[in-house]
Amino acid sequence: MTTRELDTKTVADLVADATAAPSMHNAQPWRFRFVTDERVLLLRADLDRAMRRTDPTHRALHIGCGAALFNLRVAAAHAGLSPLVRLLPDPGDPRLLAAVQLAAAHPEDHKVPTVDEQDLARLYPAIHQRHTSRYPFDDRDVPDDVRARLRVAAAREDAELTFPGAWHLDTVLELVRDAESRDILDPGGREDLERWTRLGPEADIATDGVPEYAFGPRRRDGRAPLRDFAGRRPVADRGSTTFESSPHLALLYTRGDGLLDWLRAGQALEHVLLEATTAGLAGALTSHPLENDDLRTLVRDPVSGRGYVQMVLRLGYGPHGPATPRRPVRDVLDIT
Repeated sequence: MTTRELDTKTVADLVADATAAPSMHNAQPWRFRFVTDERVLLLRADLDRAMRRTDPTHRALHIGCGAALFNLRVAAAHAGLSPLVRLLPDPGDPRLLAAVQLAAAHPEDHKVPTVDEQDLARLYPAIHQRHTSRYPFDDRDVPDDVRARLRVAAAREDAELTFPGAWHLDTVLELVRDAESRDILDPGGREDLERWTRLGPEADIATDGVPEYAFGPRRRDGRAPLRDFAGRRPVADRGSTTFESSPHLALLYTRGDGLLDWLRAGQALEHVLLEATTAGLAGALTSHPLENDDLRTLVRDPVSGRGYVQMVLRLGYGPHGPATPRRPVRDVLDIT
């Protein structure tokens, strides 16, 4: 692995990789600032992109920023850098979520990458291969060895990934349906979703949000938990189809439920998703039942669940979704 000069282009490339991460409704609630003299890249929350109704505590916002932070770590390792991360480095500045020291190895040092750096760099191709899929998956199971790899990925970020048994799976699916019903009864419940969906000509020029070409088909049959981003709004040529009858879900837990835990959950989430991508799996996130405090409590397995559920993942073998738009790097990166 060779080390590239840490110039403006290199920093911009790192941020472009970081921002390929998933975020709630693809709102991309992050900003970056590179302090040249210190070789430090700062990650900040962009609260103008927060979900007022469905994420009032900014839990999902922090998870999205944590996912971007993990991508940054992977991209830095791939570039021959050693990313040293400090989470929430300034108690007086709550929008400052992380400071990443981009330590460089000089060629004359003959630096051998650490095992952790090699493992991170291995995931780099998956950053731009991973796309949320709202399409049907096969009913075939995810092999035990792949599940074990995903559990290890979560554990390395201080989180836990579990795969619900049959009875718990039914409970989670019922909670998803409950969340959907609440949206129907409360029109205001779709406020955030409608703000961040892009229909018609707007979808072709969008730099954020979920464009209509990424909605996927409507579910005609099956039990896969899917959020219908269109709602009752017409979308041309969308169609409907049958989804899997035995969806494979995974729950991501953290021991605590504070700002640090949410940032760790985001890193764990992206670590799992990139590992899943390298294993040939497609994936989607199902946060719907986690947006209501009472439903979120019920998602946890009362027998084996420990801590707090931060995300529900739908995994399986099937088509990867289309790439969704990203804001230009110049709009999210400042260099001083």
